[in-house]
Amino acid sequence: MAKNYKMYLGGNWINSENKIKVCSPWDDSHVATVSAASKKDYTKAIKIANDTFAITRDLPSYKRAETCLSIAQGLEKNIEKFTRMMVLELGKAYKDCKLEVTRAIGVFTVAAEEAKRIGGEIIDLDWSPGSEERTGLIRRFPKGVVAGISPFNFPLNLVAHKIGPAIASGNTIVLKPASATPVIALMLAELIDKTDHPKGAVSILPGSSKEASPLLDDPRIKMITFTGSSEVGWWIKKHSSNKEVVLELGGNAGVAVADDADLDFATTRLLYGAFGAAGQSCISVQRIYVHEKVYNIFVRMLKSKTNKLKVGNPLNPKTDIGTMVDKESVKNSIIMINDAVEDGAKVITGGKAIRGRTLQPTILANVQNSMDVCSKEAFAPLAVLFKYKNFKKVVDQINNSEYGLQAGIFTNRLKDIFYAFKHIECGGVVVNDIPTYRADHQPYGGMKNSGVGREGVRYAIEDMTDVKILSINLK
Repeated sequence: MAKNYKMYLGGNWINSENKIKVCSPWDDSHVATVSAASKKDYTKAIKIANDTFAITRDLPSYKRAETCLSIAQGLEKNIEKFTRMMVLELGKAYKDCKLEVTRAIGVFTVAAEEAKRIGGEIIDLDWSPGSEERTGLIRRFPKGVVAGISPFNFPLNLVAHKIGPAIASGNTIVLKPASATPVIALMLAELIDKTDHPKGAVSILPGSSKEASPLLDDPRIKMITFTGSSEVGWWIKKHSSNKEVVLELGGNAGVAVADDADLDFATTRLLYGAFGAAGQSCISVQRIYVHEKVYNIFVRMLKSKTNKLKVGNPLNPKTDIGTMVDKESVKNSIIMINDAVEDGAKVITGGKAIRGRTLQPTILANVQNSMDVCSKEAFAPLAVLFKYKNFKKVVDQINNSEYGLQAGIFTNRLKDIFYAFKHIECGGVVVNDIPTYRADHQPYGGMKNSGVGREGVRYAIEDMTDVKILSINLK
């Protein structure tokens, strides 16, 4: 039986007349009904968060660390519960959902550590005459109320990447989860509510973008952290007045596979990079550039492994590819694939929809950069293949995109590795692995149309804090 969930507003569970009906992408079954927030609810939450900041800003680091650890322990005790609900509301494969819960545990564990490490530094100010015996004490201080807006595709871990750093740094936060996947965020709120963290410091309010407008308009919001599409992200930045904005946006990840690469390892990892989470990740592998000497054997190996992937019911632990979030996403992907085929692309494998919301893992060859499957973010289990000869030119090809989130290269040539690191225009270059790899404590973010600022607990804390200097005259 579907459960009703109230919103979590200022430390209280609040019902509302407006509801969000959450249905399974797999079979359209009713998963849950969630109370939807109004503009008044968001404004009220902001006021409470602003008042509560007077408490959280002075919390000792061990208290903030204890809260984060308590949340991590709560997740660990409820791994199966969170995993199953994520499968039900998102349709992502069970194994991918369980991995996401495990990662979220790690995020809050890291946040507990980073709560103790914000610190500062001492600098000498006597670099010029007139500043003799002067010393500076530099420290970071929390900004205040943070607005968090999270996407559907990682409904727990990307929420954790906003709430964890906010708690660790002494800020308060009002978070709007994606309307397609709000239940997991509210389950997380249940764990937060059981901690000793000040009530009102965290609010989790599902709602429409229109109703959530106070997150952009209210002057008490000091910072916005958004993860989602590039179109929406840049619109938020344009309409957020003088607030600081961190944007983690789209991608079109490119990978180069050199002729000295371990092809068995590379093809195995690229399976996950391209097709894990049904390709619904901003660092999903989309463009694969293979050296001409190993291209044919690489294609045979990748096709063979792709055809062995199990597509089906996401609740089955053996399923590799679950559903996409909605029928419209599958439809748009099929149109993109068919348009490419009409213009000369070749389907190596896949290319068809199953049960309406599931897309076969798809590989295309003979593609052109001008095709949407190459130039746009697919956000689907879709990868395209190119053949290359010169490594420096393939770096240029990887850069031939409006996005610059992460890229990958499979090679053991140090000179090429450092050339790629210097010249690929993106936030992270992954060597001998897929650009889908992300350690949750690393700096994570992009260049160009992929956003501004960085996630990763320590780096998010830097964005959520202001630097102050205390100048001391010892004369």
